[in-house]
Amino acid sequence: MSLLLGPLLRHVDATSAVIWVQTIRPGSVSVCTVDDDGRAGAARADTFEISGHHFALVTLSGLAPDSTLEYRVELDGHPVWPPADHPFPPSLIRTRALTGSDRLDVVFGSCRYPKTDDAKLNECLGPDALDRYATRMAGLPRQEWPDLLVLLGDQVYADELTPEAVRGLTGRHRPGRASQRPPDEVVSFGEYVRLYAASWSDPEIRWLLSTVPTAMIFDDHDVRDDWNTSAAWRTEMAGTDWWPERIRAALASYWVYQHLGNLSPAEMERDRDYQALLAAKGDRWPLVAELADRADRETDGVKGVRFSFSWQLGRNRLVMIDSRNGRILTTGERAMLSDREFRWVEETTLDGLDGVDHLILASSLPWLLPPAISELQSANERAADRPGPLGRLAEAFRQAADLEHWPAFHRSFVRLTALVSRAASSDPGPASVSVISGDVHHSYAARADLPGPAAVHQLVCSPVHNYVPAYMRPVFQLAWTRRAARWARALLRPRRLPDPPLSWDKRCGPLFGNTVATLRLNGRHALVLFEQPGERTPLDEAARLRLC
Repeated sequence: MSLLLGPLLRHVDATSAVIWVQTIRPGSVSVCTVDDDGRAGAARADTFEISGHHFALVTLSGLAPDSTLEYRVELDGHPVWPPADHPFPPSLIRTRALTGSDRLDVVFGSCRYPKTDDAKLNECLGPDALDRYATRMAGLPRQEWPDLLVLLGDQVYADELTPEAVRGLTGRHRPGRASQRPPDEVVSFGEYVRLYAASWSDPEIRWLLSTVPTAMIFDDHDVRDDWNTSAAWRTEMAGTDWWPERIRAALASYWVYQHLGNLSPAEMERDRDYQALLAAKGDRWPLVAELADRADRETDGVKGVRFSFSWQLGRNRLVMIDSRNGRILTTGERAMLSDREFRWVEETTLDGLDGVDHLILASSLPWLLPPAISELQSANERAADRPGPLGRLAEAFRQAADLEHWPAFHRSFVRLTALVSRAASSDPGPASVSVISGDVHHSYAARADLPGPAAVHQLVCSPVHNYVPAYMRPVFQLAWTRRAARWARALLRPRRLPDPPLSWDKRCGPLFGNTVATLRLNGRHALVLFEQPGERTPLDEAARLRLC
């Protein structure tokens, strides 16, 4: 079969859809569609080469709003999808209604470690919740399928490899010089290609991604644990001989595998980097490598590429915030996003809210953590800014304990809170504002106490397929208690920390174990559903919370 990965159904609106593929060889990729009335259509695109690997984005335009189309994929006229023995229903494109729909189901989660051939590791990881979700979904009527899948980081684990991936690195060396390359982490673009192949080749996941529009953002393990924690961390990594190649490969592969499909056809036409790639001939690696270097570089407090994006989903809006690569650490003041990118987030969020029923802000990292941990992160940020041994000790603790979420960027935390508060206070405006996140390996829903008519919640789903060490579970449970919050406040307030700009309390969770979440929107009503794999059925309902 000439199709290595995909098809992935990415951005979909009322009249267009974007499909991503990776092929084994160069060629012309065609997506052939048939609607419910038997009308046929087709769109094609030539593959482009990056470091010896071949990809294509096929844009289907002029589609009928609120329609359902089955599709197949061909390479140079030869069928490559679906496989002849495909056990799943046909892959679909379902366009959105022009006037919006009363119903929108958004499935989300983060931290999906790939399957392995290690029985002991598999037992530790447990069943893949997204795998089980896909299995159940395949047996449901089409009208019950979700409308959107949001993957909130750690699609691949570049620094925590499966045993098979480690074996694939055996014998790697750099000719002519000794190398400090880590023996159990990927470094090159080709090694990243193999990671994505391992993660997205799962039959259940491959079918799910082919038929549910998917929005994506990365987190630290897509690059490396603690990525962009602080200026000290960046300085330490820059001192290795392998990091420049690693960050270049990580950002280049992210742009190709995850980011491009986040863009609408109109945005792709305006995107200078994508248009330059299409116009070039031969291997485009030099173009993509330069883009990756620019994305990593900070110049005058600004990053060279914006990975944040927004999707309008009928009368609902998704704004995805890049809370990893967008950080400003070495120039200007420490911030989760540059001022320019934060202004884009604010303008995109607040524009035309009178026509939005539900606002979804997505960030791989939670905005609202257990209150005691939130206090600790803010205190640590201030301590790590001090010169001398105490500051260095606080920096070491920050990296060891992963104190790098929104509260650890206090100015940005306050600014995000102000944005959420403005959105929630809009009248007319959304009935709910939900911040969806992952990363922290426990799932929960927290209600924010903010003025305004909209219900505001932090919804966290993590992990999809991973685990949290047993000793961490009581830590998270304790951190959510009011007593722990009072202790943290009493211990840390003498350090002259500013008061938090809001209060919040847990309404559901913490849930441990592999989980998928569904944000179910219907008119002006919303609820969240957390589900975990059961022993006898694909998923057992774990928790349900009505938001508004």
